[in-house]
Amino acid sequence: MAKKSEDKIQIKLVKSLIGSSEKQRRVVKGLGLTKKDQVVEHASTPTILGMVNKVSHLLEIVK
Repeated sequence: MAKKSEDKIQIKLVKSLIGSSEKQRRVVKGLGLTKKDQVVEHASTPTILGMVNKVSHLLEIVK
């Protein structure tokens, strides 16, 4: 559980999903991102960090 503010990460979609695989699109959608330059905030859990790692070339971590 996220108890402190540093346990949260902000994720920004910086590249378009055009040309990406269906698997990558599902991961990005699972993170709650639908549009380019959209920012979402998630708890820094191993599940979320694994999803970010899978599509790291499309995302940026914003602090």
